[in-house]
Amino acid sequence: MDTRIEHHARILVQWSTEVKKGDMVVINASPDAHDLAVAVAREVAKAGAASVVLMASEEITRALYDGADDETLKLYPRHQEALIQSCDVYMMLNAPMNTRALAAVDPKRIVTVSRTMQKISEIRLSKRWCLTVHPCRTLAQQANMSLEEYQNFVYGATLIDWKSESKSLYAMKEHLEKHKDVRFVGPETDLFASTAGRIWVASDGKHNMPSGEVFTAPVDNSAEGKVYFDIPFLQQGKVIEGVRLKFSKGEVVDYSAEKGQETLKSIIETDLGSRRLGEMAIGTNRGIKQYTLNMLFDEKIGQTIHCALGNAYKECNGTNQSAVHVDMVKSMVQGEVIAGNEKVYSKGRYFYEQKLGP
Repeated sequence: MDTRIEHHARILVQWSTEVKKGDMVVINASPDAHDLAVAVAREVAKAGAASVVLMASEEITRALYDGADDETLKLYPRHQEALIQSCDVYMMLNAPMNTRALAAVDPKRIVTVSRTMQKISEIRLSKRWCLTVHPCRTLAQQANMSLEEYQNFVYGATLIDWKSESKSLYAMKEHLEKHKDVRFVGPETDLFASTAGRIWVASDGKHNMPSGEVFTAPVDNSAEGKVYFDIPFLQQGKVIEGVRLKFSKGEVVDYSAEKGQETLKSIIETDLGSRRLGEMAIGTNRGIKQYTLNMLFDEKIGQTIHCALGNAYKECNGTNQSAVHVDMVKSMVQGEVIAGNEKVYSKGRYFYEQKLGP
């Protein structure tokens, strides 16, 4: 086995989820993530914990939509809830076989399933959970890379000193929490929101691996201004590009997309909460240097910001509720992030890097 896979597994078990003796662990893995699942199962066993492994794939999910009528899509899976309720740790090892498997599914049916699964999603987020990617040919192709190039890309962003990275992220968190608002300024962008009473979370690999972001949930009715997301992203099996959003009193009042307008429309019209921001965040992982149409990586790209329409994280003291949480990313190479009267990021450097050379 590639020693990098074993290193990846140790990070997931020892750093991300801190598996300990007696823990009940669920490992949800794609078929192409088999090698990582083997390495993780070994590390979980070494820690004295018990594991159960589930198999998931996009084609299996597509089969649900192909076979189910509208009523069946609303059928709540009580057995799945029981499994998630009883576990201590939940890991998702993603290595998709077909990222476009849901492209032809009616977005309204996807939203129906999101609503059906919302309670289970909330239970899972209350556990020690982690989502990661195992390098595979599908994601390499999506990123326009060879498999070897993609492996180097993934491990370059993942197999780093997370204790050191954590210190920088917590320094950013502390500075942001000294203020009661945040403002993103850049090309076609001037977006302001209140963060009074909110918590900024330093995402240092405890839930997403790789990670490298600081995020919060803005006050629901406070977002004002406009933002242009210039990095394409994948949603409902479709690519969306060039999203422009305009906010007034916290709600989207105008929107457009250069590509994927109908999919964007379905996201925004999901429910009342999908018109509001559930997240505002700053990406800091300098090991991620390009977008790959995989939000686990793209939202962490160094020198970016991202916002999510929809559900807000309770750990941020967020209150907005929605069946969706859709992230959109913007390059900030020429932008600034301002909290109160302090520039915490300006044109390529974070405040803790200001004394560094180019």
